Amino acid sequence: MVELALASIFLAGLLAGTHCAGMCGGIVTALSFSGAANTRPPLSRLLAYNAGRIGSYTIAGAIAGSIGAGGLLLGPQQPVQQILFVVANLMLIALGLYLAGLSRVVTHIEKLGTVLWRRLAPLTRNLLPVRNNGQALMLGALWGWLPCGLVYTILLAAVASGHPVNGAMIMLAFGLGTLPNLLALGYFSATIRPWLQKRAVRLAAGFMIIAFGLVGLARSADLAAAHGTPVICHNPA
Repeated sequence: MVELALASIFLAGLLAGTHCAGMCGGIVTALSFSGAANTRPPLSRLLAYNAGRIGSYTIAGAIAGSIGAGGLLLGPQQPVQQILFVVANLMLIALGLYLAGLSRVVTHIEKLGTVLWRRLAPLTRNLLPVRNNGQALMLGALWGWLPCGLVYTILLAAVASGHPVNGAMIMLAFGLGTLPNLLALGYFSATIRPWLQKRAVRLAAGFMIIAFGLVGLARSADLAAAHGTPVICHNPA
């Protein structure tokens, strides 16, 4: 079942480009033009930024999966993991509502990461302007810990996976899903960002993610009733 979850998480990351354009579009643009004036960076530098960011997501996913594994030790694996999976899918629905512009509940959980970000943010100043791929990689790794309701929502799925390896894979899939949009924003921000912010695009992306959450809830109930097994296996894939 992990493969199904990874496919859904990847697509959620891809569809979340409307959120990335709003929250990270300005950051991407600043990073893209942080060298010589009006000069775009080489593709390798944009890839380095995003490799650092996705690497941080993956580490966070492993930590979240470890927390989920600890939770499974507190009671019977099926009931605990079932509850975690239901919560993760409810948050996915909340994320879809946010992307569609119908709810801002997701933004409230961004406050959870502000304490950590206050400590990391000053480190970014020493890496600007970016002059090489090493600096870009380090800056991207710090950027990956920027408080983001979208990221925190997917981290709940990593917790529900109940294993650090699966948690890392979930966040890696999510990060790879966000990659095309953020690479495109790095080169074509003026064109792509306004398009991603159109209401029709936000509604379409939001409702598709809501559909993923609803399908997840349905599968959770059906599989639990039919087989009594977890929806997301807690053993490494």
